[in-house]
Amino acid sequence: MILILLLVLGTLKALYSQTNRETPPIIIIEDAKTYRFDSGSAEISPTMNRYIQEQILPEVEKNAQKYYINVVEVIGHTDGQANSGEASNLDRNIQKVANSQLPIATLKSGSNADLGLMRALAVVKVLQDFQKAGRLSGLKFRAYSAGQLMLPNGEFAPAENIPDISRRRIEIRFTRLGTVKKVN
Repeated sequence: MILILLLVLGTLKALYSQTNRETPPIIIIEDAKTYRFDSGSAEISPTMNRYIQEQILPEVEKNAQKYYINVVEVIGHTDGQANSGEASNLDRNIQKVANSQLPIATLKSGSNADLGLMRALAVVKVLQDFQKAGRLSGLKFRAYSAGQLMLPNGEFAPAENIPDISRRRIEIRFTRLGTVKKVN
């Protein structure tokens, strides 16, 4: 009996270790004609909202379960095209948008880094709306920006101030939070 129990425990440990080593995929929302952000905007169109609901949401649910994920990171990427030059209001308003006190449309980007963060936050807000409706329970969401810094292959982008649709995207990554440890 003890031998069988040890065998079962060993098998379970091996399966858990094997599953634990797999890495979750990175989901990409490419800038496509049917579901794209307007230039300089972070507003989610009805078509993009439907795409997130029908395509992205099931993938997030599946991968969160499969990989025991508790955090979904959403990263906004832009191309190197110069921003409109407006003054940013993110310092004053981004927390209000994150806490649903203001709509995403009130944010004004002053840089591509701002725009990437605004777009990531817009996607996070859509995912949180689905969470309020009973989906994606137990998940936390984080919005980040890579601005125009990274190419789709993970390399640093050249300093080109040109429109490049291949660089405009949203990345969705999965992770698990551990305990916070200070290193002195």
